[in-house]
Amino acid sequence: MATPHIDAEPGDFAPAVLMPGDPKRAERMAKQLMPERRLVTDVRGILGFTGEVDGKPLSIMASGMGQPSLSIYVNELYMYYGVERIIRVGTAGGLSPKVKVGDVVIANGAHYEGVLNTYLTPHTHFSAIASYELVRAAADAAGDDPHVVVAPVVSRDSFYGIDASINEALANVGTMGVEMEAGALYGLAAKYGKQALAVLTISDHLVVPGGDMSAEERESNFQKALKLAVAAAHA
Repeated sequence: MATPHIDAEPGDFAPAVLMPGDPKRAERMAKQLMPERRLVTDVRGILGFTGEVDGKPLSIMASGMGQPSLSIYVNELYMYYGVERIIRVGTAGGLSPKVKVGDVVIANGAHYEGVLNTYLTPHTHFSAIASYELVRAAADAAGDDPHVVVAPVVSRDSFYGIDASINEALANVGTMGVEMEAGALYGLAAKYGKQALAVLTISDHLVVPGGDMSAEERESNFQKALKLAVAAAHA
């Protein structure tokens, strides 16, 4: 039962899917977590793996960059493959001096700068929020780690050309990071009655200069976020 973008059969995906953006990151996570993994899809280089972690089934699949790309895969996973929860494991740019490069944000909500969610609730601003059960599981797994924060982020379709005053306004209302996928993920979870969460490592900073992660570090420096995402996946 392959879909236009996923070459897999019913039962190939676990009920819980971890979803990084980068296919290389998906492969690295799968190798680390699931020695007995199997490749279940590789259409257009978007890799998906299924295996077990601590005796429980788990899948890991990339989303590509941006909300339109993620939306293609999330729609198909929720609609056709019996997936119940998707946890994005990715990176974000810091918007507030309250977070540093390397810190992790458990995104309990995502301000949204796109159009995809506007179709969900006509004439009303849709609130893109994470699933409470998953937020709680990730936060419990973090314990009292001072480098993990539960806070909203902003999801954008544009990477360049954002006025600094907009970022400042967002930071003033408690927004900790900026990324490009969580808002659409939360909207689609609400649409299908499913669960979703984003656990994001701060890889660079828009307010505090210096110390940004390299491209290689962005690919590999996700251990803490991965641990919290697995806890949410198996909540």
